[in-house]
Amino acid sequence: MTQSTLDPSNPRTLDPCLSEPHIIVKDLTMAYGTNLIQRDLTFNVNRGDIFIIMGGSGCGKSTLLKHLVGLQSPAKGQVLYGDVSLWDMSPDEREGFMRRFGILYQSGALWSSMTLSENVGLALEEYTDLSRSEIREITSLKLALVGLAGFEDYYPSEISGGMKKRAGLARAMSLDPEILFFDEPSAGLDPISARLLDDLILELRDSLGSTIVVVTHELASIFAIGNNSVFLDNETKTMIAAGDPKKLLNECDNPTVHAFLTRGELSK
Repeated sequence: MTQSTLDPSNPRTLDPCLSEPHIIVKDLTMAYGTNLIQRDLTFNVNRGDIFIIMGGSGCGKSTLLKHLVGLQSPAKGQVLYGDVSLWDMSPDEREGFMRRFGILYQSGALWSSMTLSENVGLALEEYTDLSRSEIREITSLKLALVGLAGFEDYYPSEISGGMKKRAGLARAMSLDPEILFFDEPSAGLDPISARLLDDLILELRDSLGSTIVVVTHELASIFAIGNNSVFLDNETKTMIAAGDPKKLLNECDNPTVHAFLTRGELSK
């Protein structure tokens, strides 16, 4: 492993045009009680990144996502937004700050008893003083952004799995978040639907200027959309690589990372 691969703060490992940190992770240790999940994580998510959290099953990818969005506190270390730590805030301040985030869960997490428009409008009803007609107008716009114009009055049971993911994405964007977080967005989708979702993520980044963080182990998505990443290792319980996944594929000499990115085997 080269030093530049292991040190995500080294500017040589990052695209120089994306050098402004949006999220700064410093010496983060994650644990459930005495059960260590990951330790000593240090990396930056830069503004405009599509940042991939990758690694083998059970390595702590979704747990890291929970730390980044303020759903779980660190055992040690910090998660900073600029110079602001979520865990130095009061609970009310933290809740308000978290409205800057949009989250797409693996299942889409739509309420089955509500239409797509009602699902997308939930946060607008709770956190704004907008009228019903204004909320309806915004939800129609968000659904149109993800290719679901005309589906406002459909229920989740009436649409496909890929459309549910897109509706979940529209809901995640309802409050115009600075950062979008996706947990296994391609899970359960056929290859064509997964590719369409990847294309949509790229379009949203380019059109809205959002920073996007994605938990995934799908190689096609990793290489199609990711420009920065961290690799979590299950055996050593720490990060063993960081940077552009395409560069890691060609330059990283860690056998675990190489095997993952090539779907190879550590030994035969």
